[in-house]
Amino acid sequence: MNSNQLNCYDVGRYFLAQIDEQAGDLISNMKLQKLVYYAQGVSLALNNRPLFSESLEAWTYGPVVPELFHIYKRYETGAIPPPHDMDFSLYDSETRELLDEVYAVFGQFSAWMLSNMTNDEPPYKNTPAGQKISSESLRDYFKKQVVA
Repeated sequence: MNSNQLNCYDVGRYFLAQIDEQAGDLISNMKLQKLVYYAQGVSLALNNRPLFSESLEAWTYGPVVPELFHIYKRYETGAIPPPHDMDFSLYDSETRELLDEVYAVFGQFSAWMLSNMTNDEPPYKNTPAGQKISSESLRDYFKKQVVA
């Protein structure tokens, strides 16, 4: 793993850089939040460490990284444009593989579908509204999902 730890913005920008606008791919703030949640869970399960240091919180429509939400809230429910100045050297091959896999699995779903999915999962369901979702609950749940 590269020594510089990624933050939630790096992970979000990576997903936004995957958008194929010609294919009609759209990522709203809600969808981005869920992709980042899944990336964090998978990283904790497979690598036993978080992908980024910011916390996920249990909000009405599922897990949210508040810092990331506030950056993109001006787009409301609309599509966030892809970044035009991506530096892919920030991401080592292991991280890119993990993020690509998360996007391949979950990127196909709508924001509302992802919201419904995350709302049924224990890390979110067992966290009181507005509270931080613990890394332990994410790791424990995703270990059962990815190591089948």
